[in-house]
Amino acid sequence: MSLKGLPDLLRTGRRCFLQVPFGSSWLQPLYLLLCHNKSTSITQLDSASAVKNFKEENHAVDDLYSTEQRSSILQVLNSASEEELCAVKLMRGRKSINVIEYRNKHGPFQDLHSLLEVPLFQYKTAVQVCNFILNPLAKEERKKRKMKNIVKYIKPEIERERLKAANSIVSIVFGSRKIAWAHVNKHLAVQDWQQVECTVFMKGVYMPTVYLEEISSVVSKLPEADFYILEKSGLSALNASLFPMMLHLRTVEAMLHALLHKTYSQDGQYKVLSMARSFVGKYFGLMVGDARTSGIDLVKQFLSESVTHAKPRVNFPRDQVINYKNVLSSNKQRRDEELCDSLLQAIAFYELLILNNTT
Repeated sequence: MSLKGLPDLLRTGRRCFLQVPFGSSWLQPLYLLLCHNKSTSITQLDSASAVKNFKEENHAVDDLYSTEQRSSILQVLNSASEEELCAVKLMRGRKSINVIEYRNKHGPFQDLHSLLEVPLFQYKTAVQVCNFILNPLAKEERKKRKMKNIVKYIKPEIERERLKAANSIVSIVFGSRKIAWAHVNKHLAVQDWQQVECTVFMKGVYMPTVYLEEISSVVSKLPEADFYILEKSGLSALNASLFPMMLHLRTVEAMLHALLHKTYSQDGQYKVLSMARSFVGKYFGLMVGDARTSGIDLVKQFLSESVTHAKPRVNFPRDQVINYKNVLSSNKQRRDEELCDSLLQAIAFYELLILNNTT
């Protein structure tokens, strides 16, 4: 092979195996050229990144705020407990611990730019933390504006007037072994709250007759309501390992839709809706990234407030509060996540879709 063909080889960029000795002298120009191109592109990328970082690092965080603002932020950074720091945007978890450890080792923060010396803090993160400390309600205000368009998070879309007129709903959540529901009226008073063990789910082949029999039995126990709200999970079909669970959940969801739409053929009005699980998680602050954490502690809090507060957020039957607490506190191999999630979904539905849309 002659050097004449080298430009074509370089243009194609394909890997070739040539029958030549490794130390052949004619390969040296090619090797040097390839190395030069590679190093040049990497150098250019590193240079651009370095310039950006240099600009940020030399634009001190303190310069973005007035003297009064810096003082307010430093007061929080130097006096807040770990729990209080976790309430600040982007500070949940390890970052709040790192701030405490930095204070213990180096003393109080003398300036805002010192945040960049704390592990896991970069320039952008430090600025966002400072902004949130100065205006913690900004996030809540954005959240409220977003919640006004909450109707798009349930399917199918329902006229707002029908939502306002709803006197009660049944919120239904189903997992791999349980179906739970919460019957709640428009005053957020719990009428019925229970779950059923479904021992035949996800065993062997997905037999339609077995699913139909099990789900029909559950539907026969559900109380009448203006709407039935089904939890819509966010499992991805692209994850092959989750496909059996996704297939199970979609099967249960489809059968519940079909069995509960008893009146649809009569008046043509939907009464079975789906509500995104992730959205309920965001509403209650239960999301960590794309994953949703347990809501059991939050539900336990609602139970306690129902007997200690004059105007609790949720009203439980007084004669059932102890029973509900015992159910959630019992030592079980499987926690009652579905039971708690059904109640949280009902609360989110009413507070976001009905109570906040009455004006």
